Amino acid sequence: MRLSMAADTFAEHLTRVRRLSPATVRAYGADLRDLIAASGDLELGDVDLETLRDWLWKASQRGDARTTIARRTATARSFFGWAAEEALVPHDPAVRLVTPKRPQRLPTVATADGVRELLENLAARAAEGDPVLLRDSAILELLYGAGIRVSELCGLRLGDVDRDRATMRVTGKGDKERVVPFGAPALRALNAYVVRARPILRARATTAPSALFLGARGGRIGPRTVYDVVSRELGPVVGAEKVGPHALRHSAATHLIDGGADLRAVQELLGHASLGTTQIYTHVSSERLTAVYRVAHPRA
Repeated sequence: MRLSMAADTFAEHLTRVRRLSPATVRAYGADLRDLIAASGDLELGDVDLETLRDWLWKASQRGDARTTIARRTATARSFFGWAAEEALVPHDPAVRLVTPKRPQRLPTVATADGVRELLENLAARAAEGDPVLLRDSAILELLYGAGIRVSELCGLRLGDVDRDRATMRVTGKGDKERVVPFGAPALRALNAYVVRARPILRARATTAPSALFLGARGGRIGPRTVYDVVSRELGPVVGAEKVGPHALRHSAATHLIDGGADLRAVQELLGHASLGTTQIYTHVSSERLTAVYRVAHPRA
């Protein structure tokens, strides 16, 4: 079987069996196409460790980032591991492929006071009745108040939110569902949006969408629009020209841990499969602790 044919079969496996998101499947496909472009559309059994090392070396020579090379290494290991399990190759050529270490970067986190001021200012502007501002206020309140991913927010339907209990059912990675609580400020912003703004936005569409959050033309809101909203509102708070919705998720998790929340509870709230993923927020809190110590302690 040629590499190209095996890559197509692998994409079906990722979609139907592992149930990964379309974006993740596209990323795997792009990496495998890069392998084919660099090495040729070889027979699957002709790919050996040196072929893969040469591919990654070429990527480093043309200036690809270390994170990109690390991702391609992971793609090769996953792809050939699957091929070996399916008996498409006699052995896994990627089993000894070493993943380059990624530089550890702490996530962008806003201060609790900064986020509170941002949300209060946005709520005051939205109180004048602009439907888009009412929507944006509810979006930011939920992203921070529940710590959900942008894909989870965009996928919300009106029926997924229980406003009586202040909870919502979100679908995370791997189509895993979880119920997430949110606080009173987010509930107030959501009620204002649903009652005063959503009917206006919905009237602009030819059909009545079930999506909770709608775009300016009445259709389901997309991640790009949410990114633009967060970047515009949160960017000045964190001092960044561009900042995405994940910064509010990072901030929510860090503030929970700063406030004494149990790490397992934060893992459940965020929908992390591994506790190790959640532990990065303890490092963020440690960084803050060190900064305070250096400023405040007389012997620092």
